[in-house]
Order: sequence, then structure tokens, then C-alpha cells
Amino acid sequence: MTDVDTLSPDLLPEGLEVRHSRPLTGGTANPVWRCELADGREVVVKVAREDQPDLSEIEAEGLRALSELGGLPTPRVIAFSPRTLILEAIGDGSLPPDDGDFWADAGRAVARLHAVRSERFGWARDGWLGQYRQQNAWDADGHRFFAEKRILSFLDKPGAEAALDAADRAGLERLCTRLPELVPDTGAVLTHGDLWRNNLIAGPTADGHHTEPVFIDPAVSYAWAETDVSMMLLSGASVPESFFSAYQELRPLDAEWREQARILNLRELLSMIATFGHGAGNAERIAELRAIVRRYA
Repeated sequence: MTDVDTLSPDLLPEGLEVRHSRPLTGGTANPVWRCELADGREVVVKVAREDQPDLSEIEAEGLRALSELGGLPTPRVIAFSPRTLILEAIGDGSLPPDDGDFWADAGRAVARLHAVRSERFGWARDGWLGQYRQQNAWDADGHRFFAEKRILSFLDKPGAEAALDAADRAGLERLCTRLPELVPDTGAVLTHGDLWRNNLIAGPTADGHHTEPVFIDPAVSYAWAETDVSMMLLSGASVPESFFSAYQELRPLDAEWREQARILNLRELLSMIATFGHGAGNAERIAELRAIVRRYA
């Protein structure tokens, strides 16, 4: 999925020199390295493809918005160039533990983020979700925004065209017309946008004795809060229930939210299908998409 397999010096912003680097795993769209700079600082370097000339700038803006507007813990942006984003390295880069307290802290942090509201859905510019543009044109209608910008926008991508047939497309279009019956419009809030387990890392607290959640790799927009929370369900049973219960302490969810989550998670299913077509374990995703269409369309 990338045209970069080594971290060459010409990819770095001017004035930065890497002494040591090692690749990190976990993402699906862009290569990432943990590096020691010549001045001794530990940083994380994320590299964009050549056809993503604004990815680094957009992600830097998103991280700052989450931190400054929503109080969400994010890595500090050190620098960016057209091809690279340089972030402070958090702890040892460990993925989240299964500790219930860690996940409760994460749930409350996301609930506080979702207290930042907007009268419209969208963002000031289009972003990226994995390989493809995330369309963010402003819209006052949440159902139309989700239908057009988060579901139907994937159907013309090569992977989706290869993996989905005419019946799938027609079913998704019917489902989109029924969205007002199926999903409540809870208003537009500031969302992380790509909130799955591997987009949290464990950072040290000030006393150094505990870890706290730090959020990375956003696809920011004003959208339904439930699109963030629902995506955590796609991470499987490895996300402790304490995340969801702590979130609801601050922001109660609709009684039927877990059922509605299947519909909201069509966006992520379609993103993966559009990217990988029949590959990368997409058989289960395609089957789930078809089950959702049968049930709700």
C-alpha cells in the first residue's frame, strides 16, 4: 500500500538528521518508524505516499484540534513536510494494555472530546482515511452527510467495484434512504474519526507509575459521536467493557446503540473493502456488509 520501504534522508524535513531508526507495526496505510535524531530526541516518523501530498499537514492539524479543542491526549507535533510527519515518541510505543482503568480513562477522554459541538457536520477540508480521501464538505443534515460522505463515497473505489456486486450497491443505497428511521441524529461533535484499539498507545503519567491513553492517527471531523464509539466494537472483545461504561458516565448513549453500531461501522467495512478488495481478510467484512444490508435495507 505504500511506495516507501526505507526511511531515506530526503524524506525528512530540512535540518533533521536520523541517527537510528526501526520500523513500527500496527498501521495498514503508511509506514512508520521510531527514530533517534542526531540531537538525541526520540521521535516517530510517519511517511505519506507520493499521491498524499497533504496527509502530513492534515494529520498534524487534526492532532492539534483534538488536543486544543477537545483536550484529548495526543503526541506533540514536532515538524512535518509534504511526505513526513514527525511526532514526539510516547513512552516505549506500547499498544494499550488490557487494564480496565486504562480503558476507563480512555472512555472518559473520548466523552469529553465529544462535548465539543458544531452546528454542521464535516470539517474545513477533506482528510484521509487509510488510502482514500475522507470527504468532509459541510452539511447541516447528519443523515445525508453519513450516507453521502461515509458510505456511498466508497462505492466507486477499485476494491469496492471488484468485491461488491450490483445487489450490494442497490442495498446500500436503499439502506441510506432509511437512515433517519434506523439511526438517531445526535448532532455533530468533534470526533477522532479512526478510533480503533491500535490508534491508542500507552503513555506514562507524570509520576511515571501508571500509563494513560494517548490517541494517534486521527481522521478528524464533526460527526456523530457514536461513529467513534461504535468503531471500538470492531476492535473485538479486546476492548474492555470499562471503556464503554466510563464513556456513558459522562455521555449516555441510546439504549439501542450497539444495534445501531452495525450500521455506523459500514464506513470502516467499506473503507477496508475499497482498499483491499477480496484480499486482506475481507471475506468476513463482505459477509458482514451483506448481512447488514439484508437486515436493514
